[in-house]
Amino acid sequence: MTEEAANDADNGEETSLDTVTPISSQEEEHEQSPAESTPRESVEQDAAHWKDVAARNQAELDNYRKRMAREKAEQAKWANANLLGELLSVLDSFQMGLDAARMDDKDSVITQGMEMVQRQLDEFLTSQGVVEVPATGESFDPNQHEAISHEPHPEVAEGVIISQVRRGFRLHDRLLRASNVIVSKGPEEAENAEANEE
Repeated sequence: MTEEAANDADNGEETSLDTVTPISSQEEEHEQSPAESTPRESVEQDAAHWKDVAARNQAELDNYRKRMAREKAEQAKWANANLLGELLSVLDSFQMGLDAARMDDKDSVITQGMEMVQRQLDEFLTSQGVVEVPATGESFDPNQHEAISHEPHPEVAEGVIISQVRRGFRLHDRLLRASNVIVSKGPEEAENAEANEE
């Protein structure tokens, strides 16, 4: 305030706005800006923080949903493994009955009916993702085949499967049951030559 305004105030007279010296606009901004900017910056930081938290939570939720979908698909893929494994022994018995019927009379109505049932069973297994493990004429693979004997064979090289005793099956990429096979030792002459050398 000016001296006149101060004296007037001391005398008990009211001062008019015209007599008071206004504060410069820069001083007002300087006095108000620290008070205004601090809450504003604080709010912006909080908003950025919670936005980041929300984005992370959304990503975690998406990952969780994808993981659950994968696990559900895996469970569905292998859900029938035990049932199909149990069914294989029934198929073995059915196959023996069919082989016996073919030996007795391969053109009989019973044999033809059993062959139709076998085709339906094979189609059912295929629809469930069950595939027969190839055996006869293949190289022996301990991951898919179970050797029940080794026999010399004049025409089949060593380590090659001569015949299959029981069929093996895979469900998708997992082995349900290994094939029981007879594996060649190779020609008997080579075996005798090795024995004579010793």
